[in-house]
Amino acid sequence: MFNPIYTITNRLLGNIKRIAEIVTDLNSRSFPRVVLLEMERRARAVSAFSSTSIEGNPLPLTDVERILKNRPEYIRDSEKEVLNYNKALVELDELIKAKKISLDINWLEKIQKMVTNDLIAKHRCGHIRQEPVFVNDPRARKTIYWPPDHQEVIPMLKDLFEFLKKNKQTIDPLVLAGIFHRQFVIVHPFVDGNGRTARLATKVLLAKMGLDTFNLFSFENYYNNNVTKYFEEVGLLGNYYDLKNQIDFTSWLEYFTDGIIDELLRVTKELEKEAINPDDVLKEYHQKIIDFIKEKGFITDKDYALLTDRAKPTRNLDFRKLIDRKIIVKIGKGRATYYKLR
Repeated sequence: MFNPIYTITNRLLGNIKRIAEIVTDLNSRSFPRVVLLEMERRARAVSAFSSTSIEGNPLPLTDVERILKNRPEYIRDSEKEVLNYNKALVELDELIKAKKISLDINWLEKIQKMVTNDLIAKHRCGHIRQEPVFVNDPRARKTIYWPPDHQEVIPMLKDLFEFLKKNKQTIDPLVLAGIFHRQFVIVHPFVDGNGRTARLATKVLLAKMGLDTFNLFSFENYYNNNVTKYFEEVGLLGNYYDLKNQIDFTSWLEYFTDGIIDELLRVTKELEKEAINPDDVLKEYHQKIIDFIKEKGFITDKDYALLTDRAKPTRNLDFRKLIDRKIIVKIGKGRATYYKLR
């Protein structure tokens, strides 16, 4: 049975608390819809660039953005890799929002098929490996890791998912997601596409546990900024069977949560920079409207008049701004008019 070794250090505990604080702060703010849509587009491009770059794709971010925008008809494998990853991001995000995805072995195979489609042999695309694999260091031109035998892959994955299911109410989601990510890499369940699949599957797991990283967030970016450090933390050097009783997840979990903090802070800065236009900034009186609706379910002009000393024409402008920003909707006419959150 899978029983990972790790310690909740002061650093790890501090990271978990810091992430909760940043997420709470982000969720309490309102940003223009046009800003959020642009940030979503940019985050997908950064994720597609970073995750494929980690695996050796040579395309710079500018080329990745161009490819995602123009969708060229004739493409090389490096471009196909990027398009596959972006498509997987979009489709998985939609499935999560529709609550139509449950992470299991079947879904791991589907995710791997998304990222390797038309890039590897069909019998290896979307299927757990049925053969031995080796991890090579292309610079040193030698094998650095021998994963578990292919006969053990499915039992080890089942143990991993059982561990997640058993502990989802008792272990912090960030710790579970981090353990999943590294153990997936250690098991190396596919002939190709393991890194990209691991990062996408971790995004799915985080989203299902309450931290949706698809829209604005790209933790792949953090890993790509220092690929050597990422591989040192997430992987193993040597033969799995010589190392399996010594594997400690503590250092990786600290690094994993460091990366989430780094990316959350980057996203926060980007959002603040994009939303700096005074016309787009919500004022205290706009927030009063939103808070009242969250508490009561709706608000009327009469309710708003009791919350503020703003004149009726100005109150109408306040409602109009929130409607234009697609934060609230107007229902009814005349004296029967009221407003609700979209």
